[in-house]
Amino acid sequence: MKLPALPLYAAAHLWVDFACALLVLGRLEGGGDAVTALLLYNCFAFAVQMPVGLLADALGGGERFAALGCGLTALAWGLPGLLPAAICAGLGNACFHVGGGLYALNGSENCGPLGLFVSPGALGIALGTLLAPGDAFPAPVVVLALLGLGAALLRWGRGVPNAPLDLAPVGGTEALLPLLCLFAVVLLRSFAGTLFAFPWKGELPLVLAFATAGGKAAGGLLADRLGPRRTAWLSLVPAAACFLLAGRAGPGLAAVCLFNMTMPLTLWGAARRLPGARGLAFGLLTFALFLGVVPSLLGYELLPGGPLSAALAAVVSLPLLLLGLGRGDGLR
Repeated sequence: MKLPALPLYAAAHLWVDFACALLVLGRLEGGGDAVTALLLYNCFAFAVQMPVGLLADALGGGERFAALGCGLTALAWGLPGLLPAAICAGLGNACFHVGGGLYALNGSENCGPLGLFVSPGALGIALGTLLAPGDAFPAPVVVLALLGLGAALLRWGRGVPNAPLDLAPVGGTEALLPLLCLFAVVLLRSFAGTLFAFPWKGELPLVLAFATAGGKAAGGLLADRLGPRRTAWLSLVPAAACFLLAGRAGPGLAAVCLFNMTMPLTLWGAARRLPGARGLAFGLLTFALFLGVVPSLLGYELLPGGPLSAALAAVVSLPLLLLGLGRGDGLR
């Protein structure tokens, strides 16, 4: 089915993530407990997507949740203090992602729309990070754009209604193992992102963001053409090889692009296992994203950063992803 509002959701995704990064990191520049603020933001932005997703599954109206996310993110800009702003921005981010994810998942059985929806977020975070120091970007522009996007989503963002709420996974209790494998793949990808300690990383932040975004978009589109399992092989095997050469920018950027091709595959696979609770499926995997960055935020180094650790994460991810995507039960 066609998704006419997908470009609107993609643009809003870029702006919401941009606004969140700009706000939270900008206020960190002015002082404050960075660890607490970043933990709270990431917790509300990613871990809280599970209960928000379940609520959206029950109530329906993905466009309302997406618009609410824009509104809460705008509200965060008016709150005094770093921690309240971080919590509100994180909750806004969670609501928006759930609403946009449901629009893509309900409107198409394909993987491509998911990749196109999630990919602009990396660009928004990178731009917000670059512009955060010094309050260089005018706050009224950010807030007005958020409110305008929220209104546009309410007007034009309505999609296919949710299926009736049903928490039973396809395949019964045997589907819990594939879901756990998909969870592990996302956790590994998130954790591996903290291991990208490459010498060129700080010099090419926007190029790195485009590589991340391009990988997510390409993964979904390629999965629709070749199938998710073939795409998993084509993504993770060369990613592992490129990571071993990631001391240079070219192979390193290729590795990041290839590794991120798995993101829409995991979201698609989880939603196919939980067709009656797609918002919960989306939130389950974003919870894995949160867990993957917690050690880094707390200052723990579980593995040394660098090419070998990143390559190992890609190698381990492949069998887990193949198990998660499965065979049968309508899954390719």
